[in-house]
Amino acid sequence: MPFSLAAPAHHELLIKKSRFIACIEPVAGRDEAQARVNQLKAEHPDAAHVCWALLAGGQSAANDDGEPGGTAGRPMLEVLRHQELEGVMASVVRYFGGVKLGAGGLVRAYTDAVAQALLTAEKIPLIKQAQLACSVPYALEGLVRREVDLAKAQLQEVKHGSVVSLHFVLPETQAAALMERLSESGRGQLVWLDTALIE
Repeated sequence: MPFSLAAPAHHELLIKKSRFIACIEPVAGRDEAQARVNQLKAEHPDAAHVCWALLAGGQSAANDDGEPGGTAGRPMLEVLRHQELEGVMASVVRYFGGVKLGAGGLVRAYTDAVAQALLTAEKIPLIKQAQLACSVPYALEGLVRREVDLAKAQLQEVKHGSVVSLHFVLPETQAAALMERLSESGRGQLVWLDTALIE
């Protein structure tokens, strides 16, 4: 089961006078990750490198930001994958201390910085959600709302036209039971609209 993070987690390492400031945080996707990297670069204008890795929405990315190829972003990405994380970005801001660490030393430093930050992170399971939508006559709106409420589904949108259209989200594992209950109690007057799975 994939996990995300409840909140950002941080850790700082000092290796041969170089500072490695790691942050692991939840992000929705690449655009948000890129915006965060730009923010980090603005916050740390004297840093030698701002390296990062991303696993979000089926996308992955790794950026060495000027470090020797494969010594920063890719090792950080592997730590995220190993922890089965999704919707998460790891970033490490490096202030160069004047002593070269070599490729192996860099890989260890970036890997350790991210791994140490993850030790303090609160991981939360990602539960696949089903998005459901149905339409009913006005007389049945209250019934559908009660059932949606009982199932602890999140009502997202209600549209009133010639009929009432209701859109709601709930854990995928509970969707079939709710659909069955609503179909039965709708007495043939409930029409299911498109349904979809969302992460």
